[in-house]
Amino acid sequence: MSVMEDVRVDLDTFRAEVRDWLAANFPASLKGKDNSMSAVEGPTNETAEQAAWRKAMGEKGWGVPTWPAEYGGGGLSRAQAKVLAEEMGRAGAWNPIGGMGVMMFGPTLLEYGNEAQKKEHIPAIARGEVRWCQGYSEPNAGSDLANLQTFAEDKGDHYIVNGQKTWTSGGQWAHKCFAIVRTDKTQKQGGITFLLIDMDSPGVEVKPIQMISGMSPFCETFFTNVKVPKENRVGEEGQGWTIGKRLLQHERTNLSGGGSAFRMSGPSLADIAKKYVGIDAEGRIANPDLRARIAKFEMDWRAFLLTAMRVQAESKGGGVSEVSSILKTVGTKLGQERAELMIEIQGMEGLGWEGDGFTEAQIHGVRAWLFGKATTIYGGSTEIQNNVIAKRILGMLDHQ
Repeated sequence: MSVMEDVRVDLDTFRAEVRDWLAANFPASLKGKDNSMSAVEGPTNETAEQAAWRKAMGEKGWGVPTWPAEYGGGGLSRAQAKVLAEEMGRAGAWNPIGGMGVMMFGPTLLEYGNEAQKKEHIPAIARGEVRWCQGYSEPNAGSDLANLQTFAEDKGDHYIVNGQKTWTSGGQWAHKCFAIVRTDKTQKQGGITFLLIDMDSPGVEVKPIQMISGMSPFCETFFTNVKVPKENRVGEEGQGWTIGKRLLQHERTNLSGGGSAFRMSGPSLADIAKKYVGIDAEGRIANPDLRARIAKFEMDWRAFLLTAMRVQAESKGGGVSEVSSILKTVGTKLGQERAELMIEIQGMEGLGWEGDGFTEAQIHGVRAWLFGKATTIYGGSTEIQNNVIAKRILGMLDHQ
């Protein structure tokens, strides 16, 4: 038997294992439900079944399938993780392990954290037990993030942190915050350090910001004489800008949709359009102009997802690079385009804000459409991504 045949047999065996495990552990009643741990628009209100599903996936390590098994991950190869994603999609199962710990902080800590920090934080993330938020942007440090002024004063075995962060997604529900702060006022990028802050520490105050969508997923976060132990520093003093940029690459990849293996599952726009608009004599979407635009979007979206998957597969050790800026720019724009098409497809039924005349899904769709307007801004605006692409990928330097 050839090596390729051995691999195929191993994957077939693994596929059978996954199917059996899902049949035994995934409750059919949860099919199509949301992942509450990855949401930013509300607290985690789990049912008993949802909690049991999260616990099962966490113990298996399959919520973060390619993370090292020694830290609670699945320890799977990329080929095995692909099989797992396919079988979960087939069963209508969703990943109950998510949030910023999975999207951004976990991969960064695996690369830059010391052994004690990995053992303390990674298993809890892998089990979906701890919710993290991000302390980056400030009122005068958004696009120019390196201008941040939140200051951590060295007090020997700990820091005292004072300052303000804004746009802290899910801050009012988070247990912990990964933040970049200033430890040296004489340097810009070189004076930044990466700290981990417990959100229940004395001196931490969170004020939610209500958005046009009616949600309040973002917060202002204030730090007043907050004590942070030195062991909560990731990397060395002054290394925060390097670590923080690496984390942003993970964020941009995931915000674009490139971090999801499940985005191709579920009903397509074409299926939804046939329901609302109707079909012609040949079984096609009745409106030919809408049909053409949906076809173009579906091709663009699938091409984008396949490109994102290829980029991730080509990155050694699962890392990401400045290419994440391309994925973020294209992916978030396509996400907004899909939301616009969805509203158009549903017509008057796609304009519901509240009331008995609209379904829960229709109301959620309108709010998600409005919320989605922010995706080309947060996580690094499209203009900032274009600058990164121009300078670091295309080699176009500034000329004074």
